[in-house]
Amino acid sequence: MFAEERKSEILDSLNRNGKVKVCELSKTYEVSEVTIRRDLQELEESELIKRVHGGAVLNDNTKFEPTFSEKIDKFYDEKESVGKLAASMIVDGDTIVLDAGTTTLNIARFIKAKNITVLTNSVDIAFELAKRQNVEVIVTGGTLRWETRALVGPVADSTFKNFRVDKAFIGTNGVCIINGLTTPNIIEANTKREMIKIARKIIVVCDHTKFNKVSFAKIVDLDIIDLIITDNQLDDELLEKFKEKDVKIIKAKQGVKK
Repeated sequence: MFAEERKSEILDSLNRNGKVKVCELSKTYEVSEVTIRRDLQELEESELIKRVHGGAVLNDNTKFEPTFSEKIDKFYDEKESVGKLAASMIVDGDTIVLDAGTTTLNIARFIKAKNITVLTNSVDIAFELAKRQNVEVIVTGGTLRWETRALVGPVADSTFKNFRVDKAFIGTNGVCIINGLTTPNIIEANTKREMIKIARKIIVVCDHTKFNKVSFAKIVDLDIIDLIITDNQLDDELLEKFKEKDVKIIKAKQGVKK
């Protein structure tokens, strides 16, 4: 078993049981306790767990959620490259869902396709696309979360149920082989699931920092989605681990600034 897969299973065990012991993990995976401690150290450095004497517990910050304003300037070039690549997959006449988020906002900025219909729960994306005469925009309504500037809840969910679209572009806080896609807020996770249900093709967009991260609320397993688009900073070794699980990932090329 590869180290990344073992760490993902350790996270899954922590999500089920709340704590793990080094000696038990060593026996389960048939590796030395030194190896397990190294795994736990790396998970702690990723702020996913907290090491305690003889083992580890889940980090309290699985529900931590950075705000939209805090995220908008982080990894801007990476998100821009992802947005450009994702936008290039939208063709004339498409019907699409654009999830709220800083990466999906970049998709809206780079759409070149004409005569498309965009269904979104993002006030920012709606404002961005309002500048375009050849794009029909449908805004879901719902409860506006100030943290993410996303419209969520029963009203948004009900709106999504009335449509069927060609493609859905979904944002996420965590991408994990074992735990799938996760996000800190339960209500927002449910709204994302409704988006996914109505799309023929499901495309996840995120920067490289979201991989091997686990947040509080599960969205879906990875076998539900068709493609993940990320930036070129994703580690090739980690990329191979996901490909071994039949998860299709494309890395966007980042342009060189003049």
